[in-house]
Amino acid sequence: MAPETNESAPARPRKLVALHWLTVLFVLLAATFILTRDQLDGRAVRMWLLEGHRHFGLIVFLLFFVRVALRIRLGKLPPLHESHWTLRWAAGLTHVALYGILLVLPLLGWALSNAQDLPVHFFGLTLPALVAPDEDLADQLQAWHTDAAWILLALVCLHVVGALYHHFVVRDRVLRAMLPARRR
Repeated sequence: MAPETNESAPARPRKLVALHWLTVLFVLLAATFILTRDQLDGRAVRMWLLEGHRHFGLIVFLLFFVRVALRIRLGKLPPLHESHWTLRWAAGLTHVALYGILLVLPLLGWALSNAQDLPVHFFGLTLPALVAPDEDLADQLQAWHTDAAWILLALVCLHVVGALYHHFVVRDRVLRAMLPARRR
């Protein structure tokens, strides 16, 4: 199969592409803040990084609902590539799992903070507690939140490998369709 030019790659709806890359950005920022926090000393900077991690996680949580609403509004998108049903099924399952983890991970973090008796603030608002303070529950939620983060990393890697497979092996327009449009 001959490679296609960028002009032959119909882009996905711009709002969908924008939400995709905003989600990527905020997930990366949330991960960077918490991983940096674990490497630093100093209570003030660690608390600032934790608050940043929470804010970016909550933005991902909000983007989840915007993405779901947009996907419902757009309906079923036309396929960009004809592939075997097993690959379509695997891709669909991966997307559902990604959406699920983007919902669950921030909720686990929010509940974890509450179980640690820490209020969750979001741009000046104190959010309601999802659970009561409880050290044992906090330990369990910490483990679940960490496990969910590892699952997210695995799903993102699978997603990236799939996109690169389409681009370099199949040589179709799947990856290019999700890239932000260039100005001409």
